[in-house]
Amino acid sequence: MYNDKIYLTPQEILDKEFKIDARGYRPQEVDKYLDMVIRDYTEFINIIKRNEKEIKDLTEDNSKLKAEIRNLREQLVASEASSSATTTVSNVDLLKRISQLEKVVFGKYE
Repeated sequence: MYNDKIYLTPQEILDKEFKIDARGYRPQEVDKYLDMVIRDYTEFINIIKRNEKEIKDLTEDNSKLKAEIRNLREQLVASEASSSATTTVSNVDLLKRISQLEKVVFGKYE
């Protein structure tokens, strides 16, 4: 992901040789500074790898949760459909019972 934007590896920094000029920097200071750069660079690479792994794991979890939501919604719709059908049948049954009771109570029983 970031490899196309990173130009140097820690090993390339370590292996870099500078020409020594009469008025150049002290080689020990340059080496010490480059060692710090290498440590930071290595840590940045490790952080990037950890973050990429975490992104991958979270993306997978997100996909699983979305699939679970879809399944639960489908179950809910199916449950509501069967529940409404049961309620409708129950209401019809209740109306029939009430009708029969009215016939018995009011003497219109056939």
